[in-house]
Amino acid sequence: MKDNSLRDRIQGNWKQLSGNVRHEWGKLTHNDVEQVKGDVEVLTGKIQERYGVTKAEARKQIDHWASKFHTHQTEQSDSNAQAD
Repeated sequence: MKDNSLRDRIQGNWKQLSGNVRHEWGKLTHNDVEQVKGDVEVLTGKIQERYGVTKAEARKQIDHWASKFHTHQTEQSDSNAQAD
């Protein structure tokens, strides 16, 4: 996933995604999540800080997480379209 589309996806859906962030990265505090405000760079830094991973590893985790969300969202859209 390209950085810009990742940033756009996370920023655009932050209210929905923020609740899932602590589920994915349990070491992040409520305050950490509040500080992110959809900013991928801040989220990357928080994951690095709490988990002791490299920036590249943190971004890989975020990319994987965002891809799961995108897949789930696409499946829901397809289901809704079929129901109509």
